[in-house]
Amino acid sequence: MIVDERLRLRLRRRLGPSLRPPRGWETGPPDFVGIGAQRSGTSWWFGQISRHPAVVAPSGKELHYFDRFWNTEFTATDGEGYRALFPRPPGKTTGEWTPRYMYDPWTLPLLQSCAPTAKILVLLRDPWDRFISGLGHERRVFARELHGRRERDLGLMIRADAFRRSIYSDQIRNVLRHVDRSRLLILQYERCVTEPEAELARTLEFLDLDPVRIEIEKRGPSAGGRQAHLPAAVADELRESLAADVERLVAIAPEVDADLWPSAR
Repeated sequence: MIVDERLRLRLRRRLGPSLRPPRGWETGPPDFVGIGAQRSGTSWWFGQISRHPAVVAPSGKELHYFDRFWNTEFTATDGEGYRALFPRPPGKTTGEWTPRYMYDPWTLPLLQSCAPTAKILVLLRDPWDRFISGLGHERRVFARELHGRRERDLGLMIRADAFRRSIYSDQIRNVLRHVDRSRLLILQYERCVTEPEAELARTLEFLDLDPVRIEIEKRGPSAGGRQAHLPAAVADELRESLAADVERLVAIAPEVDADLWPSAR
C-alpha cells in the first residue's frame, strides 16, 4: 500500500495510472539505500549509480518515507508500503537515497525492519562546507514551510539544524548500532570528485554490480573557507567544534580520511 500521495504521483508517471509494474516485474525491499549526508553530492552520486545498466529506480532518488514516523506509529502495513515502492525486473538492482535518514534517529530501526539486508551508503563532505551549503538550503526550506515566523527565530532554527547535520560522529555511531559494518560504505565527496572512476568502481563493487564503463558527470571541487556572514568569533568556534567532531568520527570510522577536509586540519 502506498501511503504518501507524492510517491503515488511519482510512481504513476513511471508505471502508469494503475500503479502496477510491467508484467514479470517483482517488488520487494530495496537492494541499497543511501542515508546521508545532506548537501554532500548525493544526487550526483546516485545519478552515476543509476547509469549502470543493471540499476532501476522507478520511485526516483529521495522517498523521505520514514520522515513522518517521528509522531506516527509505524505498522506492518507501512512496511509493506515501503517495499512496494521498489518494483524491478528480475535480476535488476534498485534503491533510493534520502539524505535525511541518517539524521533522524528513529529512521534506522524502521529501515532495518523493512530492508534488513540492504546495502547502506553514506556520502560525507567537509563538515564546514556542508554546513555553509546547508545554511542556504535550510533557509529556503524553512522560509517556505514556516512562513510568518519571526526572522530572528527562523535564523536560529536554521543555523542550529544546519550545524547538527555536520556533526557526523553521532550520526555514524547511531548507524553502526543498527547496521553491520559489512553492509555500510562510507564515501567522501572530495575523493569522489578527484577520483570519480575509482570511487564509482568501489561503489559498484560494494553493491555487487558488475564493473562497466560509465561516463561520469564531472564535478568541480567544493569551495571552502566561506563564512556565510557569520561573525569571525562564531565561525572560529564552529570550525573548532566541527574539527573536534571529525576526530571522534575517525575514531569510530577509520576509513574516513580527515586530510581530505581542510576545515578539519
